[in-house]
Order: sequence, then C-alpha cells, then structure tokens
Amino acid sequence: MSITWRGGPLREVTMIAALLCAALAPTTARASSTPSTAQAPAPHHASTLQKDADALRDSGVTGVSVRLETPEGVRVVRGGTGDLSTGRPVPRDGYVRIGSTTKTFVATVLLQLAGEGRLSLDDTLEDWLPGVVRGGGSDGRRITLRQMLQHTSGVPDYTGDVVPDMTARGYYKNRWTTYTSARRVALALRHPRSFEPGSNWKYSNTNYILAGMVIKAVTGRSWDQEVDARILRPLRLRHTFSPGDRPYLPAPHARDYQQFAPGGPMTDTTLAYLPFDGDADGALISTERDTNKFFTALVRGELLAPAQLAEMRRTVTVPESPGTVRGTRDGLGLDRTPLSCGGGYWGHSGSGFGYLAWPAATPDGRTAITVSVHSRPADEATAVRQIKGITDLVDHALCADEHRAP
Repeated sequence: MSITWRGGPLREVTMIAALLCAALAPTTARASSTPSTAQAPAPHHASTLQKDADALRDSGVTGVSVRLETPEGVRVVRGGTGDLSTGRPVPRDGYVRIGSTTKTFVATVLLQLAGEGRLSLDDTLEDWLPGVVRGGGSDGRRITLRQMLQHTSGVPDYTGDVVPDMTARGYYKNRWTTYTSARRVALALRHPRSFEPGSNWKYSNTNYILAGMVIKAVTGRSWDQEVDARILRPLRLRHTFSPGDRPYLPAPHARDYQQFAPGGPMTDTTLAYLPFDGDADGALISTERDTNKFFTALVRGELLAPAQLAEMRRTVTVPESPGTVRGTRDGLGLDRTPLSCGGGYWGHSGSGFGYLAWPAATPDGRTAITVSVHSRPADEATAVRQIKGITDLVDHALCADEHRAP
C-alpha cells in the first residue's frame, strides 16, 4: 500500500494503523500538567487552553505544549511530561522537530523566486531538472512547478521505501542511514504515478524533495541556505534551522516517543530518523515562538508580494480521510482549515516518529498558535482521537479570539 509519513498527521493515520497494527499502550507515565503564563490574554483563553492541553495528555500523549499569541498577549500551557524516565515537565518554548511544516518555508522560497522573475510556476520540472523525473509513468516534461507544490503532480511518495522495518528494532537499525535527494526521487519513481498530472490530489513528500532540487538549480545554493538567507535571518528566527544529517535536538527539548508494537511500550525516538528527517520535505527544527512568528509574517504579506501570496492561497479540495477537518483545502505549501465559528486558519502540520507540530494563524495574522505533541500512538483510532483533540484545541483558541478574521 502507499505509505506516507511526512504528510502531517491528517495524512498519516491510516498508514500508522496498517503498518503498526497496534493498540495504544494501556498505561503511560504522566506528570501533572504544568501551566506557564507570560502576558496572559483573556481568562477564557487561559482556562480553555489548559483544559484542552490536559485532554490531550489524558488521551495518551506523553507531553504537549502550546503557545497562543493574540492581540491581548501570550499564553503558554504545557501538559504531561517531557521525559518518561524522570517525569520532568515539558520545557517552555523548547526545540521541536516541525517535520512537514518545513514545506511552507520551501514553498515560500520558490514563490519568492517566482516574484523575482527567476522562474515561473508554469515551468515544468524538466525545465529545471532535465531527465530527473522519468519513470513509472511520471514525466517531468508534463509536470509544472505549481502542480509539484500543490501535490497535484501524481509523483509517488518515497517515504515507504526508506522505512524497511516498521518496528523499534528497525528504527534503531536504520535511523542513521542517509539518502541524497536524487536517491529519494529515484526510489519514488520505481512506483507507478498516482494519476495524470493536474487531474487529482495526493500528498507526496517527493514533491518537496524536487522543490529543494529546483531551488538549487535556480540559485546555485541548497534549499536550506536559501531558507536561512530569505526567511530565518530577515525574521530573526534564531531558533529555527536545518540540522542536515545531525540527528540531535538542542537543549532544551522534550523527549519524543513512538509506539511500534501491539500493546507495547513507547520507544524513545528523540534522535532523528535520517532517512526522512533530513531534506526539504521535513528537516527543520524550530520552537513554537519561531513557528508562530513565521506564519504571522507569512499571512501578513511580509515574505511574499501580493501576487505570490495569492498564488500560495489558491487552494484545491483535500479528500476527506480519518482525522481530516471537513472542508480542509490545500494551497502551495499552505493549508486552509475551517473554523467552527466561521472563517478559517492557515497552517501546515508536520510529524514523524514520535512528534507532531500543528501551527495555525488567522488570515490577518493577529492570532497565531502552535501545538506540539511528543508522542505518537500505533493505532488509527487513537491517532484520530488525538488529532481531533489538537484541532479542537486550535478551534477553541481561535474562535475565542474576538479579533479573528474570516
């Protein structure tokens, strides 16, 4: 079957169930929730936010942290534990892997290059990567950069090929293995294309491996160098970076845990799984503070000219799947999720072994929130329940903000 790890939690839950065929461990050590307040916004935000974080902890998440920024101030809440062996709390604004949220940074760079006239979204992959996308029915001569960024290319995903053993033993054995971007693409092209380019939508991490390669072809520099020069330094995101093939998280950080076996324990997966944690589809490490700042700047038009921001926000329907908020739509590296109170928010989730990041910003950029959880369950039902807990938390927080925009 098709396997997607780097698609963010909305796209991974079915894969988890199929590969792990496991149930959530019956008991999970937890520390008591530890709220922490900066300039606290309205009391409704504070009490509801902590309640929703505690509900995530009670659903089996080992640790959770949330940073909400509104015109009234900042609220940070935490729940569970940052280390099952010691019971220490989740650190305040610690470093986290943001996985597929990296894709929004990469898409922003490509759209900046389009705004500078250095490429066009209607260019084909063949224009920039001649001969690279040929195989399994995929043909770079027929795939545009827009289709690549919006997952309408039909190019298959590579991630299943780099997870040969979906067990704790497999994680330990293979986590140090590295692949070049070209090798990842070659692995994907051994599979038949998903559909005719432009005729459908299917999330494929290979699209953003290709996006990183296009950035290198256009600029002569790697995707992460361009992200650093064009986004991180101008916004002073000093705690966001690409670690390359270095698997470690800097301190402070919570430990991440993945459940692999039926009814089994949580395996410490804090060290990166380099086969898919090291490229343009999901390499970045950040903090909740930096992630909020990035999405706020993006939706406010501080990173893209109006024409390119409009292109990024031009969406297509995302097929409904377990855990998907009905009405979610996909732009160019940016998703729009409806709110129960009307309107919607922009963001892009990210996940991998043992971690999940969920950033969101209102269209006017006045309110932003990032949720980080530090464990992932084995079975689909529990994964869907936890994702719903996250989307409910975000919905409650943004709907409570009187300054939200449609």
